[in-house]
Amino acid sequence: MTIDSGDLRLILSCPDRVGIVAAVSSFLAAEGGLITEANHYRDPESQWFFARQVIAADSLPYGADEMQRRFAPLAADFGLEWRVVATRTPKRVVILVSRQAHCLADLLYRWRSGELPCEVAAVVSNHEDLRGYVEWHGIPFHHFPVAEGDKSIHFAAVAATLADLDPDVVVLARYMQILPGSLCQAYAGRIINIHHSFLPAFAGARPYHQAAERGVKLIGATCHYVTEDLDAGPIIDQDITRISHHDGVDDMVRKGKDIEKIVLARGLRFHLEDRVLIHGNKTVVFE
Repeated sequence: MTIDSGDLRLILSCPDRVGIVAAVSSFLAAEGGLITEANHYRDPESQWFFARQVIAADSLPYGADEMQRRFAPLAADFGLEWRVVATRTPKRVVILVSRQAHCLADLLYRWRSGELPCEVAAVVSNHEDLRGYVEWHGIPFHHFPVAEGDKSIHFAAVAATLADLDPDVVVLARYMQILPGSLCQAYAGRIINIHHSFLPAFAGARPYHQAAERGVKLIGATCHYVTEDLDAGPIIDQDITRISHHDGVDDMVRKGKDIEKIVLARGLRFHLEDRVLIHGNKTVVFE
């Protein structure tokens, strides 16, 4: 029988009740599973329970599929929303960009250095500017221009490409287009965006200009899941940097780019490691 290498991750959530942790732990112990990391959280408002368990794959005499089969009766008893993930297979990532390269360059560096455990299947853009940089990394580059006044052809091409590549996650790395609702629905919980403000402040276009007009002393960036509501999806990660009255819009953009890169990479890593559980319009992130 084939044995998975790496780890198995058991991700679950359900209405809270007595005995969930004991039942899951007892199941894993009875199967011989060695728990190497355990995270639990109970949301006091919704009384919803969340957990992430990491099990050494070589401690079990079977792989993820068999674990799912054996765990299913217990999951049904507790009404769990759950999944088992085998880490031996890296998640497939497709990155969407426009002209700005800072987030893309940072992600590709982290990918090449092994910091981001994933497979970058392709980069898709509405401009040609970054083709040479992407292809230097040996990654396929797809260019679909946006026709003035009609974006339907562009989005149809993007949708077809994503359907062909079948990514686990789509990353909008300063992709300056608003995705249609059909794509948001098709990849719900699997599209990650970086927005260059500390949401919910300054949503929409030109947030640094909005911040400058308001005279703020802090600017930030937000990594969130994409929904049909613009810049309003569940937030994965955020960070800030301090500015002063000396800083104009150009200074804010320069400082903000550093925050954008860090927040997007961190948010993507949390997603790749199955540390993010979505509950309504909020997330539980097991860092």
